[in-house]
Amino acid sequence: MGDINWQEEVMKRKDDLIKDTQKLLQIKSVLDEENATSDAPLGKEVKEALTYLLNLGETDGFIAKNVENLAGHLEFGQGEELLGILCHVDVVPEGDGWSSDPYAAEIRDGKIFARGAIDDKGPTMAAYYAMKIVKELGLDMNKRVRMIIGTDEESDWRCVDRYFEVEEMPTLGFAPDADFPIIYAEKGIADFDLVQKEIIRGVASSQVKVLSLQSGKRYNMVPDFAKASLMVQYEPTEVVQMYVDFLKEKELQGKYYMDNGELILELEGVSAHGMEPNLGKNAGLLLADFLSSLKLDQQADQFIGFIAKHFANDSRGNQLGIAFSDDITGDLTINVGKIYYKQQTGGRVGLNMRYPVTTDIESTLKKIEQKAQTLGMLFENLDDSRPHHVDGDSFLIQTLKKVYTEQTGEEAELLSIGGGTYARSLKAGVAFGALFPGREDVAHQKDEYMYIEDLLKATAIYAEAIYELTK
Repeated sequence: MGDINWQEEVMKRKDDLIKDTQKLLQIKSVLDEENATSDAPLGKEVKEALTYLLNLGETDGFIAKNVENLAGHLEFGQGEELLGILCHVDVVPEGDGWSSDPYAAEIRDGKIFARGAIDDKGPTMAAYYAMKIVKELGLDMNKRVRMIIGTDEESDWRCVDRYFEVEEMPTLGFAPDADFPIIYAEKGIADFDLVQKEIIRGVASSQVKVLSLQSGKRYNMVPDFAKASLMVQYEPTEVVQMYVDFLKEKELQGKYYMDNGELILELEGVSAHGMEPNLGKNAGLLLADFLSSLKLDQQADQFIGFIAKHFANDSRGNQLGIAFSDDITGDLTINVGKIYYKQQTGGRVGLNMRYPVTTDIESTLKKIEQKAQTLGMLFENLDDSRPHHVDGDSFLIQTLKKVYTEQTGEEAELLSIGGGTYARSLKAGVAFGALFPGREDVAHQKDEYMYIEDLLKATAIYAEAIYELTK
């Protein structure tokens, strides 16, 4: 077959690609364990998104398989070896402040706006149509191609964990769930909680008693909202004025009001992906920082003071004594994704740590645990995913570099990230797009979007990549 104009092939299918992408985006596939069933272990709408893509693939002639409604795959081609394309259809909660319905998949200004547009439903559909193009062209291949579809990427990865217990590991592959050109190294990711060890009773000789403080839902998101309930021993006017001054000084939005004798403080931050906390404004940390300036009851002062001192102005682990950086993946980072405090039960902070490839992780975790113990905190619920690194001279990376350069005319620089993609599930896998250089990263933020131009361009790149890796 002569030279293939991959962009032309994409344009032939442009309308269908956009329509199918919108349909997938319109499914609110947020983890819903509260309403999970044996048939929908991660929630009804997560299952709906998986089923939608599997049914679409089956209609287009792919071999479809559902693995316990946790994952699935679509396959075509022939050969002993297997090229894996790892995608996910779950999304993080939408949050507040959108300009349009987060699940309307509205198109305006050349962009599709929806939760999951860039992470990862838009790129997933680009990869799907790339497979469809290669299949429909009937090209000679020496490998099978399999899109592996996950449903729990934004939480605990139960999908791919279970999938690879019962299904074949690809020979090589890529995940369209990060940045172009090529991400060859990913930091390790550790989620864990630090929990207040002792509940202090009967201490009331303070100006302010903290009844509750809550912020955040996910380890891997910078929370954009925090709320505290206070009992002020005297007139709350002074605390209110201090709060108003704090908001003004920090250029923040927030509000205060009385509710059944309690002073309620609310604060708005800016959400961002937890891999770089400094790109957001952590509402929980900001509110904790303010509260730490008050004369609090002993229990709240112990917990909130700990948070304010160790995290409010430090996302690099300096205060914990674990700061580290290497030339491959950069700085260790810590995101305070969840803060939960109740006067009756004490406090808990949920942390998301991204650590460089060369980190001595056992030593680092031990330092955190020892530090926590000296401050009256317990180290609990560790979930650790080790770093991932692929040799830059490998066939996979050299092929993807060639394709990217041919399609864009730009050099395919090798990148490293703090994010975790499904590429680390593969023995030989990298993250490959779909965010192009120079584009704003709006994953996990309000008004998330993907340029239609980029959706089409990524599809052409993925189509050529599939062909070059399997011909």
